[in-house]
Amino acid sequence: MKRVGAEPAYVLHRYDWSESSLILEILTRHHGRVAVVAKGAKKPSSNFRPILLPLQQLEVAFGGDAEIRTLKAAEWAGGQVMPTGDALLAGYYLNELLMRLLARDDPHPALFDAYAGAVHVLAGDHAESLEPALRSFELLLLREIGLLPSLNLQTLTMAPLAAGGRYALVPESGLIAIADDDARAALHGDQWSSLQRSLDDAAPFSSTVAQIPAFAAELKPMLRALLHYHCGVSTLRTRQMMMDLQSL
Repeated sequence: MKRVGAEPAYVLHRYDWSESSLILEILTRHHGRVAVVAKGAKKPSSNFRPILLPLQQLEVAFGGDAEIRTLKAAEWAGGQVMPTGDALLAGYYLNELLMRLLARDDPHPALFDAYAGAVHVLAGDHAESLEPALRSFELLLLREIGLLPSLNLQTLTMAPLAAGGRYALVPESGLIAIADDDARAALHGDQWSSLQRSLDDAAPFSSTVAQIPAFAAELKPMLRALLHYHCGVSTLRTRQMMMDLQSL
């Protein structure tokens, strides 16, 4: 692989490698998730040391043809301060989803833009936007990697949704109709259809964020079940951490 330069990127995860170096999993706009080694990054004198932080947009250069490439340069691209509190945990949650669900070297520029939008919300003083931003990113992540069915049709029959009907998003069956007396979380057909239109918008992240607040509580458990199903876990590590901190 030829050297890649001036590539927008975020650090998703980091591992120690030798006494002085790090292996980083980074999300790039044009090359997807990439593993790079940052040689000497742990040394006090390293230029990498104050730069390679999560939830901060970078411009990086890397090269090599091995599975783990070599980081050549990294610069902070500016934008926002580091999130704190619940927003910081939410950012680590997004990173865990990407680490579990996104294959290496599989570029998704639209997903990168959605992640950048979500990080911008997390770094701002907009607590009311936190949940809509997370739900919007979850939907866009699932759609980008081919795990989200069309939200304006019943998955098994491809029949259109009735505006007032209730439909649940189920991991193994997609979008299915349920009875009014069914206690499961569900949305009405017109709500699912509005989400599909938002996902199809030219600016899907911001458009979806604007739609979600009216039914975020109902959408959350359905997306959680779908994500856990595809991640192969009952609870994500970051969610368990959130619950442990809340119990304290």
